[in-house]
Amino acid sequence: MLNTTSVTEFLLLGVTDIQELQPFLFVVFLTIYFISVAGNGVILMIVISDPRLHSPMYFFLGNLSCLDICYSTVTLPKMLQNFLSTHKAISFLGCISQLHFFHFLGSTEAMLLAVMAFDRFVAICKPLHYTVIMSPQLCTQMAITIWTIGFFHALLHSVMASRLNFCGSNCIHHFFCDVKPLLKLACGN
Repeated sequence: MLNTTSVTEFLLLGVTDIQELQPFLFVVFLTIYFISVAGNGVILMIVISDPRLHSPMYFFLGNLSCLDICYSTVTLPKMLQNFLSTHKAISFLGCISQLHFFHFLGSTEAMLLAVMAFDRFVAICKPLHYTVIMSPQLCTQMAITIWTIGFFHALLHSVMASRLNFCGSNCIHHFFCDVKPLLKLACGN
């Protein structure tokens, strides 16, 4: 039997270990984060508040903006905290949660882009049938379906990653928890 220990936390080594560069990177990434959240928030508010934009294309664009806000919020706050901290640890549960939501939102975004492409395909190739094919009910069903599939797809990854045995180093050479860095730390198959 292998000598395995239960890992309670991981160390996120981040972007760089040059201490003098960390405050500058904090300001840069904080600015990018605020611009991203504000820009996507404005898009979301405009799509919701303007009745003329209540069409399938803008419905999916609103979903994409919501996804982008959540997607950047999964990784950036912890990365920003680590820029200012000397102890760059994340708990095992926090790491698995971050991995889950990163994959959940990433796979949902990929499927949402495919649905948006389908919407544009129908609008271009079947313009007279567009309103019948892309009904509000179908758009809502497609959105619920892709969010649900994304959640369960990510759940599969996070459950499997949480069952890995870790031995040796608990240092992740990345700025967030992802499957590939965790697999490098796992001992066993």
